[in-house]
Amino acid sequence: MALGQSLQQKLLQKLSPQQIQLMKLLQVPTANLEERIKEELEENPALELGEDTHDDIYEEDIKDEYAQEEEYEKDGSEDEFEDLNLSEYVSDGDDDVADYKLRDENYPEAGDQKTTPYRVERSFHELLVDQLGMLELDEHRYKIAEHIVGSLDDDGYLRREVPAIADDLAFRQNIMTDEKEIESIIQQIQQFDPAGVCARDLKECLMLQLQRKMTEGQSVELAMQVLSKYFEEFTRKHYEKIQRGLNLSDEALKEVINQIIRLNPKPGGNVGESSNAETYVVPDFFIINNNGKLELTLNGRNAPDLRISSDYRDMMKDYEKSAKKDKRQKEAVLFIKQKIDSAKWFIDMIRQRQETLLGTMGSIMQYQHEFFLTGDETTLKPMILKDISEKTGLDISTVSRVANSKFVQTEFGTFRLKFFFSESLATESGEEVSTREVKKILSDLIGGEDKRKPLSDEELTDLLQEKGYKIARRTVAKYREQLDIPVARLRKAL
Repeated sequence: MALGQSLQQKLLQKLSPQQIQLMKLLQVPTANLEERIKEELEENPALELGEDTHDDIYEEDIKDEYAQEEEYEKDGSEDEFEDLNLSEYVSDGDDDVADYKLRDENYPEAGDQKTTPYRVERSFHELLVDQLGMLELDEHRYKIAEHIVGSLDDDGYLRREVPAIADDLAFRQNIMTDEKEIESIIQQIQQFDPAGVCARDLKECLMLQLQRKMTEGQSVELAMQVLSKYFEEFTRKHYEKIQRGLNLSDEALKEVINQIIRLNPKPGGNVGESSNAETYVVPDFFIINNNGKLELTLNGRNAPDLRISSDYRDMMKDYEKSAKKDKRQKEAVLFIKQKIDSAKWFIDMIRQRQETLLGTMGSIMQYQHEFFLTGDETTLKPMILKDISEKTGLDISTVSRVANSKFVQTEFGTFRLKFFFSESLATESGEEVSTREVKKILSDLIGGEDKRKPLSDEELTDLLQEKGYKIARRTVAKYREQLDIPVARLRKAL
């Protein structure tokens, strides 16, 4: 087979390193941006956080005062380098060190801006360890108890089997014990606060809480009987079977059920940092209704005061003014130039990130203008990524990156940007409405139903169709599940 050469043309699309970096930065939420900037500051000494202020958002005061070439003694090493043009890296004034900055005075400082307060308190694990000190335990039993506490999950449950705990203690800590001793220590920990902690399952958790309420009356004793004898029926809301089995009146059954549903199924979920990690959201945007005019601002954490290090500028100036420029000096200045270029590039990426975020959120605000004025979900328009892509001129993938992990704070609450995107659904009149609107009406229908006779999916479908929405029963079931609403049987109450 003969070998030959041929010439071909191919059209390929490749992302530059800058574009790749921008895509990554767009995905970073405001809460994590500071950490990303901190990493860059640690890696690049030419980049620093500025302390002074300026009125302009971005400043590039780059002066060239060294137009004339200086005479200096040559030693032969100069030929290994091309002439370096450093005019854009140096400046004349001492007060203006060729600033290349990223700053917006309209963005408040971290201490001044609207931020969600973070609670500083003891964690769930620390709370339990403190209570261990109140038990009269020798060193051997204390270490066992400490291991058990450390084995609890964030909800306060002990998910590991007792034999597995004994094996862990033996092989990892060289502590020899038996199941009986472990069980006795578990029972002691189960007396800790919050009530229900260290339970192995939901049933035991609820029983532990009821045991502390035994003095509150007969309804508590009946509630314990329900959990011990009819737990599965209770979880499935087969109340008729419970009522017959315990020979309860309607009023007594209602009181017993109320005793149980007031209990906490996740005792560790209300304590410390273990359960509240996702409770506090740092908004990326703020939208304010100023007398009917919507005003959009970017969270100040997205506008850090970044600039090129004045020390690195001074190094450039010293090199430019020096009479002798040998190989070693030029190697050093090339390194400095590389770091300054990298710092400029990063500042540009942060600037582009700001512009992209504001442009995308601004288009969403215009598209869903009525909602941001009223907070009424039924005013939301059908909106997909392509709609915002066309308004901003950005690629759909870029809009998706902005929407996926960002939040906007409004006077009606804080929302994920993804909340505003929804498909359309046709009405009988042919008008297209947002599926978000349909879900809101569905939620309202279920919220206003008679809980003793909750609406089935078929009945909900009929009611929606009466309101003019062309929708199938299976679609109603899908929307109900997306709203995390159980089927009618599980919504039934006494």
